Amino acid sequence: MLLCSVLVLLMTIPGVILFYSGMLRGKNALSIVAQGVASMAVVTLVWTLVAYSLAFTPGNGFFGGLDRALADGIVGGATAPHPSAPTVPEAAFFVFQLAFAIITFVIILGATAERIRLAAAVLFAGAWTLLVYAPVAHWVWHPTGWLAAMGHMDFAGGTVVHIASGASALVAAWVLGPRRGFGREPMVPHNLLVTVFGAGLLWAGWFGFNAGSAFAASDRAAGAVLVTQVGACSGAILWGICEHIHRGQWSVLGTMTGAIAGLIAITPASGYVTPPGALAIGAAGGVLCFLCVVNFKARTGIDDSLDVFALHGVGGLVGTVLTPVFASAAIAQVTANVGTQLLGALAVAAYSMGATWLILRTLGLIMALRVDAAQEQVGLDISEHGEMIAPNA
Repeated sequence: MLLCSVLVLLMTIPGVILFYSGMLRGKNALSIVAQGVASMAVVTLVWTLVAYSLAFTPGNGFFGGLDRALADGIVGGATAPHPSAPTVPEAAFFVFQLAFAIITFVIILGATAERIRLAAAVLFAGAWTLLVYAPVAHWVWHPTGWLAAMGHMDFAGGTVVHIASGASALVAAWVLGPRRGFGREPMVPHNLLVTVFGAGLLWAGWFGFNAGSAFAASDRAAGAVLVTQVGACSGAILWGICEHIHRGQWSVLGTMTGAIAGLIAITPASGYVTPPGALAIGAAGGVLCFLCVVNFKARTGIDDSLDVFALHGVGGLVGTVLTPVFASAAIAQVTANVGTQLLGALAVAAYSMGATWLILRTLGLIMALRVDAAQEQVGLDISEHGEMIAPNA
């Protein structure tokens, strides 16, 4: 569990920030790093102060209590394990779930990249973790949560991580408005090797993400590793085929993005399905996420900078809905059907979108959410941080 926690932390720093950074223009490549690291720090503090307790202690169907506020009773020889992970110290469970909370918020930053102010991103991180992530995690992953009581199946975060972040990213991109020049100027990646390196770290870390959700070194954890790899590769191949049909070429960026789509889709099902099921779910994720990436921004005009909704929102929905379709009772009890899964997915998406809108509108009353036109033109690396890695980009 400690190793899996480290793997999930590596998915954010440096995985996500490298994956995102390479896809941005050179003048903004460092800004997403600053936002990611600062958000990681803020989420950690909020998680320790109260969010973990609201997510993972007994309460009502919507949020937990304050028994673990300030991480009280988690460290020390007399501490008892958490009921969800009875074979490890609660501190290990705490850190593993913290790593999930961190990456879930940092994923959202891909939608607001190249225009959100660092100060706004930091405050957004704290408020979103407290008001969105903690309640949603309680709904799905604590026995007293209302979706858990209905039998909603989410082994490693298709609903809690990907649908919540994807839906929130869509609203965040809409509230902030498009980048200046969106749809008129080229906004091409400045360094795809950096993106590939980040995607590779994400891919490797995902084994800790999914296998660690078994909370034991077990047959189920081993199976989760296997189907995670199958889902990723299925997504990569199907994305590449779609791309070749669409434009006659098969890109490096497309291959890696397809793998991420497959990983997202297999996440909620990873502790429930066999390899054939993973093959189907990864393929569905690759195809449907590709179609959304190709069409979404052009049809809506919403500048989701790095296609967070099209990948995480759509991929999370695909995996969540298909989990009971391919789940095997030989692995674990099948407690949901497509209707149960769809209800949970839509509830989490609706709540995440509404709460994100409220958070950002409230922050917008007290501060500017995005940099001004001159700062955006010169780039956030110089205007916000006084640093740069790509002169003349």
